[in-house]
Amino acid sequence: MTEPVAVDLPHRLGKAAARGRIEHGVGKIAHFVPGGAITERHWEGDVMHFTVEAMGQRVASRLDVQDANVHAEFDLPAFLGMFGNQLRAMLQKEGPKLLE
Repeated sequence: MTEPVAVDLPHRLGKAAARGRIEHGVGKIAHFVPGGAITERHWEGDVMHFTVEAMGQRVASRLDVQDANVHAEFDLPAFLGMFGNQLRAMLQKEGPKLLE
């Protein structure tokens, strides 16, 4: 396994509003990966755990909703590790749309 891809997405919504927007917008994340689909998701406190499946691979992921940002982490398997920088760049650019 490669080092997790981690990105902080700042917001001014407050924790409850950010969590609500994440809940309704998490499906958009699957579009960040060609052929991707979210196959599992659950909350533990203010952390959404979910799995994105693409190209026969499973990516364990977390969105930790905090007062002023959402900390996103994606554990890429070795096969997808080469896409880590591309995923990070896309999250930085498109991730804030999850909070709109």
